[in-house]
Amino acid sequence: MSLSDKVAGIYKAFGEQKVPAILEHIADDVEWDYGSHSIEVPWLKRREGRAGAIEFFQNVGNLLSIERFEPKQLFEGNRVVVALLDISFTVNATGNRVDEKDEIHVFRFNDEGKIAGFRHGVDSYEHFVAFNGGTK
Repeated sequence: MSLSDKVAGIYKAFGEQKVPAILEHIADDVEWDYGSHSIEVPWLKRREGRAGAIEFFQNVGNLLSIERFEPKQLFEGNRVVVALLDISFTVNATGNRVDEKDEIHVFRFNDEGKIAGFRHGVDSYEHFVAFNGGTK
C-alpha cells in the first residue's frame, strides 16, 4: 500500500468518524501541527504524541460541525504526502462558518510507515475569527 493510499484511507475513516482507525496509523511520538506557532484556535494548536492527536480529534468532534470534507489531490514523495482538500465547517459555539478551498495537509511518515508529523496549511486568521465569534 502506498502512503497516498494510506492517507486516502485515513480520510475515509475521518469522514466516517472512525478515529480509532486513524490512530492505528499515528506514531506514538507524532508531532501534530508541527511548525505552528501558538494560536488561540483549539484545532490548530501544536500537540505532541498520540495523546495530542487524540485531543485534536476530540476538539474537532466537539467544536465543529463539518459540512464538507473533500480531499481532491494527493502528492507523494520521500515519505511525505501533501493533500489538497476543500472543507466547510461551522464553529458550534459561534455559528461562524469557514470555507477553505485548497486547504493543505502535510503528512510525514517514519520508517515504520506511521505518521510522525502532521501539519495544516490554512487561513489561520479566518479560523481565529470564526472561533472567537468575530467578523472578517
